[in-house]
Amino acid sequence: MRDGGSGGGDMGGSERGDVEVVEPVRGLVGRLRAHWLLLSSALAVVVIAAVTVPLVLVGSGGADAEPCTSVSARTRALADEPAAATKELDPGDDLGRIGAAKKLLAHDAFCGDGARALGRVVDAATRASGHGKPHTMAQARSAYSVVAALDDREIPAELAPWVARMVAEYEVDALRDGNHSGDDLSGPAAPAADATLDTHGWNHLGRFLAPGEAHATFEYSVPYTSVGANVPALVAELAKNPEAFAVLYDAHRAQLAHYLERLTRQGGDPDHRPDPEYSTPTTWTDNDLQDLAGHIGTLMALRSDYAKNGTIRDIAAFDASVRRHTRGTFRPAARQLTTRPPMGDIADRPTSGPLRGDVMNGRHQMFTVLDRWAKERQVPAQRAASMRQLMGDYYVREMWMVRADRR
Repeated sequence: MRDGGSGGGDMGGSERGDVEVVEPVRGLVGRLRAHWLLLSSALAVVVIAAVTVPLVLVGSGGADAEPCTSVSARTRALADEPAAATKELDPGDDLGRIGAAKKLLAHDAFCGDGARALGRVVDAATRASGHGKPHTMAQARSAYSVVAALDDREIPAELAPWVARMVAEYEVDALRDGNHSGDDLSGPAAPAADATLDTHGWNHLGRFLAPGEAHATFEYSVPYTSVGANVPALVAELAKNPEAFAVLYDAHRAQLAHYLERLTRQGGDPDHRPDPEYSTPTTWTDNDLQDLAGHIGTLMALRSDYAKNGTIRDIAAFDASVRRHTRGTFRPAARQLTTRPPMGDIADRPTSGPLRGDVMNGRHQMFTVLDRWAKERQVPAQRAASMRQLMGDYYVREMWMVRADRR
């Protein structure tokens, strides 16, 4: 303003001085009027764009509102095209395309029904093609990529049940996570040939495996990178959601029934090959039953911890929702079975009736199944008691360890 006139400090003596002041003001008003027309046009464009651009604010609005991510029509269509969905999420043997899964899934919020739409895509990409059909290598790798993409993320409520169903679809592989070193694994999935029993009747992928099925090796990680699939961390996140909790709980109990009905009358492995120096017929079956009991204990420990820290605000409502979403109880066959169904069929196992008693007393639900099996199969009392003890111990141990780790 100091250079705004030739008269220096003389603002009021001459007629020319009045003109020099008034004319710039008039010019300013004219410029503002022109700018307002431009601004009005720009606002109109923004309003129109808000209808067409898939960026929406969730919440109540305002400066703190978070943007949501829209799901394109092309992506939605993958839910009805399983082969294309698998191709989209398959990271490859070297995980070179794992970024595609992260780009698709690693978001805090999705617009509208986007989370559910993506859940259907995950299901299509990773689920076996039908009853009695084993998982392919591409499907198993896709399951790995989903777990890796969601590592250390909060999962939207409408996506969580679908991800839980995927974990249940690979129940054998998910239960194995963390129990086998990934150093000798070559990639995110193992071919069916790797499920062959060794000379001791043992295989690191598990027991009673279906022929021709690929397995997701969630324990695999890329050396010197942060790329990996942390199933325990994913389960901890999923357990916040009652429907996802119910899916995982069903899968564990279905696996228990499936496993028991394939054991010998002594609770041993029918495929064991005699080798007293290496193992007994119950060595690996005991380990598997311990792990399974521990995973059920983990779910119950997470529920308890979330109730204490306020993550689950209404424990009664949470439990009621879990009961509504639980499919029922799973009873082992009264005779030994020799079939080796694929993992997807284990997850889809028919129920034997409604789940009775305290749903959240996991040890009671577990022992009810074990005791009935032992009675019907006439398992020797000492062996039945031993199995009960080891499963109870690991159930309690895992509950204690989870609570200790989360303090």
